Amino acid sequence: MAEARDFQAAQYAFAAHIRDPEHRPAPSDVEERRMAIYRELFFNNISGFLADTLPVLHSLLPESHWQAMMRDFLVRHRCHSPYFLDIPREFLTYLEHDRGARAEDPPFLYELAHYEWAELALSVADEDTPAADPVPGPELLDAQLQVSPLAWPFNYRFPVHRIGPDYQPDAPPPAPTYLLLYRDPDEAVRFIELNAVSARLLALLLEHADEAGYSARQALETITAELDHPDPGVVIAGGRGILADWQHRQILFHPGESAD
Repeated sequence: MAEARDFQAAQYAFAAHIRDPEHRPAPSDVEERRMAIYRELFFNNISGFLADTLPVLHSLLPESHWQAMMRDFLVRHRCHSPYFLDIPREFLTYLEHDRGARAEDPPFLYELAHYEWAELALSVADEDTPAADPVPGPELLDAQLQVSPLAWPFNYRFPVHRIGPDYQPDAPPPAPTYLLLYRDPDEAVRFIELNAVSARLLALLLEHADEAGYSARQALETITAELDHPDPGVVIAGGRGILADWQHRQILFHPGESAD
């Protein structure tokens, strides 16, 4: 039992040092040359994987900033999953709860990281694109339509899909950005920028997904009332066009026709 405790203590000391070599001493029974290899491999693997997962964010930060943030992530955060693909999700948790506000960080740091993480997460999601026969256009408004599990809506303060070397806003614009990420039948991850109306339509379809008989027409009538629109026909017609486009992209499907 004592040997097991000693071995566990040695493991903890080893892990603590490679996470935080500046403040945690190296195990005395490991050659420094070997320890340096372990430190470098550990740091470079984590940093490199996150750089590949968050390529836009990585490209916008000075390398010294990126390296310091990676080290702070390793020191402050404890991952709760043994899977490498879960590291970006853990990094988001670190940004949200552990890092705190830093003057050197761009104001869009978390949202851009989240957007890039979502692309990865959607690309490896286990769900399949529901197979279904298309609903004829005239019937779209009254059919019970479901949102594909591979269609993920998000709203951001910043237009994260536009951020890059030539566009790095210091403050969010007045209106939020609504994005719908989806995985198409060819397994490619794509996105659509929504406006407030189409985002509300999608939200209503998701909110009432388990409600038998709920239709897009009811959702559009709700939106018309919320907007106090003087011509409901305009909203209905515009909504029908949106639904047709979403069905074409297989973002929507009819549950009665879906394949197992």
